[in-house]
Amino acid sequence: MNRTSTALSDVRRVAKAVLVQPSGALGLVILVFHVLMMVVAPIVVPYDYAAQSASDMFLPPSSAHWLGTDNLGRDVLTRVMLGGQAAAVTTVLATTVAVAWGAVAGITAGYRGGLFDELFMRLIDSFQAVPWLLFVMLIAVTLGNAPIVLILVLGFCYGLQSARVARAATLDIVARDYIWAAKARGEPMLTILWQEIMPNIRNVLLVDGAMQWSWMLLWFSSLSFLGLGVSPPHPDWGLMISDARLYLTVIPWAALAPMIALSTFIIGINLTADAFGKALGIDRSAGEAGA
Repeated sequence: MNRTSTALSDVRRVAKAVLVQPSGALGLVILVFHVLMMVVAPIVVPYDYAAQSASDMFLPPSSAHWLGTDNLGRDVLTRVMLGGQAAAVTTVLATTVAVAWGAVAGITAGYRGGLFDELFMRLIDSFQAVPWLLFVMLIAVTLGNAPIVLILVLGFCYGLQSARVARAATLDIVARDYIWAAKARGEPMLTILWQEIMPNIRNVLLVDGAMQWSWMLLWFSSLSFLGLGVSPPHPDWGLMISDARLYLTVIPWAALAPMIALSTFIIGINLTADAFGKALGIDRSAGEAGA
């Protein structure tokens, strides 16, 4: 019960520290707005997102269609309101995968040190030398664009950066007295990693994960723009921008609306993550230290 109370107290303290910052408050408002919109959108959308109408194509914004219609006569507002769901869910899961495996690998390499650490870092460097977008496209073309495939491939790619961050944070801790004391007591490596190191770099990993989420959203939308993310007719912001790019001079609202939605969502995440890091005393610019 004490641990629960302490955890809730920490959450309230950090939330207050985020809200005190103007950028953090703004980012959190934007983020909460988008999340609530994704939750309630299936209930409140005015039209069927897949309904097409030849007589309603290229309609400008009006009282019937607040953001107009696209080249197939579909309501743009409906599709924008629903367009972030797949991207948000997929990237949240992919971020979890990235931070989880990256943290385990990075902490292990930082703790073991020596040849193991050197080989691990050179392996990370080798993977990061490959253009990620081309790698993700190759996997998506080969294995398909099923959500599980995108989650795993995005989680792997972004886990490389999380591993570097976790390793750098571990190197800052591994030489401290309480780590040597744990070794002297004969505690196994897994116990030291989980009970001594992980609690001390948890905040760094949380901030890193928040920033990774914003980048993954951009990447996922890029894949959808290229036809390798969400498949039509399901609405997705990246796919909507791709569909509307040929009609920018005719129906600019069909491209501008999802662009604004995606941009504000990413900005909200970035502002919130940055304020979150400051509230926890995390200097994100030092994330590569020791790599």
